[in-house]
Amino acid sequence: MAARLRAATESDLPDIREIYEPFVEQTAITFASDPPTLSDLETKLRKKTHHPWLVCELDGSVVGYAYAGPVRERDAYRWSVETSIYVDPDFQRRGVARGLYTALLEILGQQGYVTAYAVVTTPNPPSIAFHESFGFERAGRFERMGYKHGSWHDVEWWVRTLRPHPDDPDEPLAIATAQTRQWWTEALARGVEHVDDTERN
Repeated sequence: MAARLRAATESDLPDIREIYEPFVEQTAITFASDPPTLSDLETKLRKKTHHPWLVCELDGSVVGYAYAGPVRERDAYRWSVETSIYVDPDFQRRGVARGLYTALLEILGQQGYVTAYAVVTTPNPPSIAFHESFGFERAGRFERMGYKHGSWHDVEWWVRTLRPHPDDPDEPLAIATAQTRQWWTEALARGVEHVDDTERN
């Protein structure tokens, strides 16, 4: 199988929805109650003019994706991002998540973002260990914050500094500009090195 990391396109959205749907319907990893429609995802993708959305392909099929988005909408927050990642269960433990996060976090830092946050519904030891391996630290815990599937769930916020805090930060680069830079291509290449693309029965 050939592995590839690249920016998401509208043609990827049916695969992205298929990956995400079981997490919505079967888990509290996401607090979404209903899977998004393709129209919802198209709108979300179009809005990502400054926040990367990456997919991992194995042999031409999308098996995982990761993206960043604003933490909050007010201007003062614009150098911080919230990250999300989902991988098809059939392709977990093959470096897909590590490859996507390696590329995503590097690109975010190069764009000019300073801080990345991840929100984890607990208990979720694998996600916590994964984020710790990337240098994230626990920033706070909110007990019984969300109710889903008949239970109350705690939520933790995890944080990682992407680059030193400048005294007078420049605006983060737009995705269209970032994709023209050599570091974009290099970040994707470093990410794909983590993906196990060997054929499995």
